[in-house]
Amino acid sequence: MAENKVMWFRKGLRLHDNPALLEACKDAASVYPIYILDPYFLTNTDYKVGVNRYNFLLESLADLDESLKARGSRLLVLRGKPEEVLPRVLKDWSISTLCFEVDTEPYAKARDARVAAMASSQGVNLRSFVSHTLYDTASIVRRNGGKVPLTMGSFNSLVDRIGDPPAPAPGPPSAIPPPAEGAAGTAAAETRVPTCAEMGFKDAPTSVFKGGETAALARLNAAFADPKWVAGFQKPDTNPSDFLKPSTTVLSPYLKFGCLSARLFHHRILEVYKTHSGHSTPPQSLRGQLLWREFFYTVGEHTPNFQKMEGNAICRQVPWDTNPEFLAAFKEGRTGFPWIDAIMVQLREWGWMHHLARHSVACFLTRGDLYLSWEEGRDVFEELLIDGDFFVNSANWMWLSASAFFNQYFRVYSPIKFGQKYDKEGKFIRNFLPVLKDMPAKYIYEPWTAPLEVQRKAKCIIGVDYPHPIVDHAIAHKEGIRRMALAYKAGKADVDEDDSKAAAGDNGSPAAAKKAPVKRAAKKVVAAAASVVEKAVSAAAGAASAATEALTGAKAKRQRTLLETGVTKTAAKAE
Repeated sequence: MAENKVMWFRKGLRLHDNPALLEACKDAASVYPIYILDPYFLTNTDYKVGVNRYNFLLESLADLDESLKARGSRLLVLRGKPEEVLPRVLKDWSISTLCFEVDTEPYAKARDARVAAMASSQGVNLRSFVSHTLYDTASIVRRNGGKVPLTMGSFNSLVDRIGDPPAPAPGPPSAIPPPAEGAAGTAAAETRVPTCAEMGFKDAPTSVFKGGETAALARLNAAFADPKWVAGFQKPDTNPSDFLKPSTTVLSPYLKFGCLSARLFHHRILEVYKTHSGHSTPPQSLRGQLLWREFFYTVGEHTPNFQKMEGNAICRQVPWDTNPEFLAAFKEGRTGFPWIDAIMVQLREWGWMHHLARHSVACFLTRGDLYLSWEEGRDVFEELLIDGDFFVNSANWMWLSASAFFNQYFRVYSPIKFGQKYDKEGKFIRNFLPVLKDMPAKYIYEPWTAPLEVQRKAKCIIGVDYPHPIVDHAIAHKEGIRRMALAYKAGKADVDEDDSKAAAGDNGSPAAAKKAPVKRAAKKVVAAAASVVEKAVSAAAGAASAATEALTGAKAKRQRTLLETGVTKTAAKAE
């Protein structure tokens, strides 16, 4: 007997590789495709969404609506809390089955638990499907004996044993049973895709990237038009200063919203690899980028408080500074370091920047120069990135701040030398910081060193038209290394203390003693590198300090630059 079903789009804003949509269409009299504009993402003070990402979402919804209309249906955009909206429409439309894609983010899991309880009370069947990730991340952990793989190496080995992920689901039917004519709450005027202004945004969107499945597939096809490029892709070899034509795929926003299926992307990559035996391999390869995403989703889902430092078992507890003035300068692109500021302007205007640009600014905000918490940087990215992905964003910030996953905190990106490596003329800076467009290339990365006559000629007086640097990098990055070394030592001491407590049964508590190995294992992963890197850091820092102190005058200034380059040069290779 034909049923009335709801296809609840959340992520997965596409028709291709959408098993939940296929299930909704099966033996259906009417399918109600809905998207609920949840006020959580606009009113929650802990989760800010900027205009560019929200506009990307609305463009994706409009594109989805057009695709559904081409199949005789349409998207119904509803507003309100899902657990309040769904009971009403499930009853009004006499729905027997609610279909949706699995979402493993903490808010989504809590929301879906409430929806499941509601649906059960109304006698509505729930059908959910994994399609936002390559694998069911919970099954990955089960295959690993219930343990979360905490390194990319161990994750890749595990995936190799599991084998390739499921193939993309078949395409949708050419005709989708539409909502019943005249059904309550389905009038076009009430369920159309709104504008950003109607959703309360005062600023107009400025991103150059258009949302939606159509744009996603066009970008995917453009990338795969050159199979040799796909086969030889090495992420570290791409250029963070390329902006006229980015040197990566820029598919991350489409993966974030599910406009593009990760499984389709992965399948297309494997097809290319079949005819290119010498293709690149993870983690640097194009397939490796999808596995990084999968790794972070897996660890994130199974790590409580993954999005913050406190209560996060895999995150090093670092006593970061609090400095609202520094944070505001960072977010607004006025740190006085043109490479950093240009990247932050690109982020604000485009909602996107290259991964090595992200590395530069994340290191600068945290251990490299400003010594502010990675959580504050995460929040800035969460607001401004169009590809702001809950697990990936937090993981990358922990990585770059050397709080988790990466422990070589003494490898610091120079806010001066790193950009010069890719763009000696400063074209990237001139584009995003037009105030510096006439500054000679010799001074474009360090305009404060330009003679006043040069500044006047460039129509950019430092301290008037463009700010002085807010820190002295030569001093700040060494102080950051020193403080990170102390934090690592403190973390090692915490593990040693836990070991002692566990050996004593935690004051005789059998339950605590039983739990201790799990807690201790996570802490040991975080602290494992402390003793390994301590000698290297001390030697490097000592040599740098001694060399610097031995020099004077102009020679000292020149040598400090050389020392800085030596410390930072390896960062590009390692990250």
